[in-house]
Amino acid sequence: MKVILLLAMVAFAAATPAIKEQWTSFKRQHGKTYNSIEEDRLRMNIFTDHLKMIEEHNAKFEAGLVTYSMKMNFLGDLLPEEVTQLGFNRTGEMRQVPSFTFIPPANVEIPESIDWRTSGAVTPVKNQGSCGSCWAFSSTGAIEGQLFKKTGKLVSLSEQQLMDCSYSYNNSACRGGLMDNSFNYLKDVEGLESENSYPYEGKNKRCRYNENKVVPGTKVKAYTDIEELDDDALKAAVATVGPISIAVTADNRGFKFYGSGVFDGETCGNKLDHGILLVGYGSEDGEDYWLVKNSWGPRWGENGFMKLTRNKKNACGISSMASYPILQ
Repeated sequence: MKVILLLAMVAFAAATPAIKEQWTSFKRQHGKTYNSIEEDRLRMNIFTDHLKMIEEHNAKFEAGLVTYSMKMNFLGDLLPEEVTQLGFNRTGEMRQVPSFTFIPPANVEIPESIDWRTSGAVTPVKNQGSCGSCWAFSSTGAIEGQLFKKTGKLVSLSEQQLMDCSYSYNNSACRGGLMDNSFNYLKDVEGLESENSYPYEGKNKRCRYNENKVVPGTKVKAYTDIEELDDDALKAAVATVGPISIAVTADNRGFKFYGSGVFDGETCGNKLDHGILLVGYGSEDGEDYWLVKNSWGPRWGENGFMKLTRNKKNACGISSMASYPILQ
């Protein structure tokens, strides 16, 4: 550790004024503070490495060699193992036995593109912070969409309720969880409270669910899984059902620092580690894409959203663990 700190101090001494200025701006923008000067220097070293990687990638983007740009964000000072903690941190069996398996509707024409944001079925982008609660945001997003289709009302629902109250359904708040586990929990209670009623705190808390404050119509009757690795079924589901809970491989530099354009998924591995929401699909400059909503705040990606390539089967694992709730 002393060697690492020494190298960080040397790197700081060698840093240009421009880098130091960008580092100061980064800390101010993202509210970053550290416990010591040594840690500050170490974090700046990580930031500098990421900044160089982003600049090199964007030179390729400007030259037309890649289909997406990168940009710095709140992850810029974090080590890979720290970013991993933002995912759902699951090992072993990832899927439960579903209530139903999605069957694409017959004799229904699937549109060339769809964006559930334009229909009013998608709440503004939220921010999970440093808590591994992505699964809760994916879950509420799918329920928010189904509630909108059912009632015409868009209500931001409580992730914190899912975090605090679904431990017995094999969810673990900031230490991870799964979307289907959330749907199972919501089959056994009266539904979800609103974000205003039960606000997000980004930490493990005691369950304080109040059935008298539940948003009407949010009780889950069942849930449906989409066939694994079936991109066509996933396309049909998001087109005909609404926003879909999905899992992807996010612990890679392309996903973490995505800026704009169509992410090609080349840096994605094989392990699902992050729950997000599929809200549509389309094409841009000849590149077919999935439109996904993340929970890393509106400064990430395209105002909190990503266009992920559809030109590769199961890009970043997108069709490996997709599901949606059926409301009572």
